[in-house]
This record gives sequence, structure tokens and C-alpha cells, in this order.
Amino acid sequence: MLAAGAGTRLAPLTRLRPKALCPVDNVALVDHAIARAATATSTIAVNAHHGLAQMEQHLVAGIGADVHLSIERERALGTAGALGLLREWIDGRPVLVTNADAWLTVDLAPFVEEWDGERIRLLVVEDRDRPDFGSARYSGVALMPWSDVSGLEATPSGLYELVWRYAFELGRLDLVDHDGPFVDCGTPADYLRANLLASGGAPVVGPGALVDPSAVLERCVVWPGAVVRPGERLVDAVRTVDLTVLVR
Repeated sequence: MLAAGAGTRLAPLTRLRPKALCPVDNVALVDHAIARAATATSTIAVNAHHGLAQMEQHLVAGIGADVHLSIERERALGTAGALGLLREWIDGRPVLVTNADAWLTVDLAPFVEEWDGERIRLLVVEDRDRPDFGSARYSGVALMPWSDVSGLEATPSGLYELVWRYAFELGRLDLVDHDGPFVDCGTPADYLRANLLASGGAPVVGPGALVDPSAVLERCVVWPGAVVRPGERLVDAVRTVDLTVLVR
């Protein structure tokens, strides 16, 4: 699970907690990613840098997930550097990579079972406005053989720049269409959209939040412990304990 990013585009929400801990339908994004990966494997690692203390508390003391926590203490290493740091732990195995900031619903068992074991397999969606490969956009899940991971170093670097771009040119990418919902939760607008897709359009109210009966919520997310006061009307907004983000 790639969960070490700063989430600068998701600010100011990421000033309160790391992006991977922002909840979608009251479940932290990293927990969505763990559940997604668990449909195909029981051996899971999560990398962390930004908001490290919160991530440690959540993964170890919070949900008690049986995961290996890969700590990038000095600096975030990027998508390729993260795997470089984990090379010893990976130890010759193929790797399923998934982005913690991607929200999607998918059973990854067929994605893994039908893999040829040789090419790099990427889950993609059709997106001609923001394509990565032809008209396809990467949707946050990849399968990589050990041969493409073994040479990666624990230095800041990206998988697209170091591996995937050249694999695409050589015809070594196996692009698999994802036909379900997918949202890259990079901005407050996308984060709100993911929540509303997950909830079926209903406002999402977190545990312990206090919403006065006279308040009106339309297309909103209310974080755990937040307060919506009498007579308030929130539209296209994310309310946290400390602030309100209006999505326009």
C-alpha cells in the first residue's frame, strides 16, 4: 500500500491527518486499500512518511491490522523508492501495488489469478483527458514481477518514470480495464465525490459527530467528532472538528 505522500492538493484536510487516513464513507483510505489487497493476498506492507505517528497509531494500535509498516523516516521515497526500501522484505516475490489514495471497488483475485507472471499488469480506466498510456489512465493497482522490482533502490523515484514508461514502449504492459467506480482522491472535490459515490449520494456523517436536527446537509461529509450547529446548511462541503472545506 503506497501511503507515504504529503497530499498537498488535498489540503487543508491533510493538515489535520495524512491523506491515507482521510475517511471515505467512514473508512480510512488506507483501510480501503488493505481490504482491496486482501482479496488477493494476505501478505501486506504499508509505507509511511507524512503523518507517520498517526499512521503508526492507526495501523498498530487502531485497527490492529496484520501489516508490515515500512517507515520512510527521513523523506518520502516515491512509488519506486518505496519498493526499493522493501526489496529485502519482498524477497523475490511478485508484487501487488495499490495506491492508498485511490478509491475503487474491485475484487483483485481475478486480476492476480489471470496474470501471465511476466508482463507488468496495470488496472486502468478510459480517460482521454488525463491519460497515462494511450487513452488509458492508471487506476491505482499494479502487478509487477520480481525482475522489475529487484533493481529498484531506496531513493526518491517513481515507477512510471523508471519502469512503466519504458515497459509500455516495449509492449510489456498488460492493461486491464476497470469497469467500476474509481476516484483519485487528490483534491477536496475528488475526495467529496468518492464519499458520495460510496454512500450512494447520501451525506456521510462520522461516528461521534453531532448534527443538530434543524441543520441541513446536502452532498456533505462530516468527520468523526465534528459539530453541525442548529440552523446550519452545508452544501458541497467537508466539515471537520477544526474547519469546513467548501467545494465549489
